[in-house]
Amino acid sequence: MERPAAGISYQRFPRVRIRELKDEYAKFELRDTDASMANALRRVMIAEVPTVAIDLVEIESNSSVLNDEFIAHRLGLIPLTSSAAMSMRLSRDCDACDGDGSCEYCSVEFHLAARATESGQTLEVTAQDLRSTDPKVCPVDQADAASDHRQVTFSLCGNIDTVMGILIVKLRCGQELRLRAIARKGIGKDHAKWSPAATVTFMYEPDICINEELMEILTLEEKQSWVESSPTKVFDIDPVTQQVTIVDPEAYTYDDEVIKKAEAMGKPGLVEINAKEDSFVFTVETTGAITDYELIMNAITILRQKLDAVRLQDDDGDFGELDAHLVGG
Repeated sequence: MERPAAGISYQRFPRVRIRELKDEYAKFELRDTDASMANALRRVMIAEVPTVAIDLVEIESNSSVLNDEFIAHRLGLIPLTSSAAMSMRLSRDCDACDGDGSCEYCSVEFHLAARATESGQTLEVTAQDLRSTDPKVCPVDQADAASDHRQVTFSLCGNIDTVMGILIVKLRCGQELRLRAIARKGIGKDHAKWSPAATVTFMYEPDICINEELMEILTLEEKQSWVESSPTKVFDIDPVTQQVTIVDPEAYTYDDEVIKKAEAMGKPGLVEINAKEDSFVFTVETTGAITDYELIMNAITILRQKLDAVRLQDDDGDFGELDAHLVGG
C-alpha cells in the first residue's frame, strides 16, 4: 500500500451551503470534497446517529386481535423525540443498571392502559396514549399534537374526524391493552427503528453547457422538440428571445436523452453535460425524532470522531502492521 511522502498533505476543506432548512427537511450543498466523504456523511446520518426507541415491552393484559409480538413491533417503530440521545448512555455500557430495567441514564419508561367500554364503538389506541416518565422523550406526534401533527379528515357525510397519533391497535367493547415499555438509546446500524433518517440522498451537481452556435442553427420547432426530449423540466424556450435556457439543472437525471436527441438531429455536441465530481446536493428528511439540523450536526460530529480515531491509530503506528499485511498478502 502506497503512503504519501512526508510533508505531503491531501487535506481538503469542504464547504457547506444550506439551501433550505426545516425541522424535518433540509437541502444543502457539499463542495470541495469527493464522493467518499459525501457517502460517508450519508451513511453516518442513516446508520450511526443515535436516537431513542422502545426496545423492551412487557404486556400485562392484551385481549385485542393483535398478538403481543405484533404490538411490541409496532411500538418499537414509533419515533420518539431524541434530542437528548447524544448525551444518554447505551444500555450495554451503562454501569448504573443491569440493562434489563428502567434507568435514568440509559432508558425511559412508558406506560399504556386502554380499555374499550362503549358498545358498538371502536377505540383507536395511538401513540398519544403512551405515558412517558421523562417529558423530554415522548412520541413525536404527542410533542406537537396541538399543531403540526394534527390531521383532519372529512367523511362523506360531512362530519369532521380528528385523527391524532400513530395507530397502535383498535379495540372493540370489552377489549383491553395494558403494558409497560422501556425505550433505549441505539443506532440504525443495530436496528432500523433507531434510524433518525427517513431518507438521505445526494447527487452530483450537473455542469450543463449549451453550444449556442449550434443552437442558433436550429429552427423553433427543432428547439421545441429537443427541449421536450428531456424527461424532466431541465430546459425551456424563452418566449421573447426564443433561445433555449437552462431552468433547473438539478432536475437532470443523467439519462442522456437530450444528448441522444441532438445526435439523432445531426447536431452532436449541441449540449455537454458533466458531473462536478467535487460538488454534491444533499436532500435529507427525518422521522421527526430529531430535527434536520440536529441530524446533520450530530452526523458531522460522529464522522469527525471516527476520523480522529483513525488519525490517532496512525500516530501510534498501528497501521504499520496493516501495511505489512497488505503488502505480504
